[in-house]
Amino acid sequence: MTQVIELFGWFGTAAIVGAYALVSFAVLDPDSLLYQLLNGVGATGIVLVSLNKRAYQPALLNTIWAAIAAIAIARVIL
Repeated sequence: MTQVIELFGWFGTAAIVGAYALVSFAVLDPDSLLYQLLNGVGATGIVLVSLNKRAYQPALLNTIWAAIAAIAIARVIL
């Protein structure tokens, strides 16, 4: 199970960095659903691995990051 959580953590890191790069190079719009999904899923992956390692600071940071993404996703959809 630990390897699966680690995989989610690495995916989360790649998703957030990828989202940032895509917006920075004007490939995605910051208001796009894909950008917000990448941030939300990425942050959730980092939360899982952080809690598994009992690293609470990044867990809290990424919980907030995921919540912001969830609100932004709701705004895009609605």
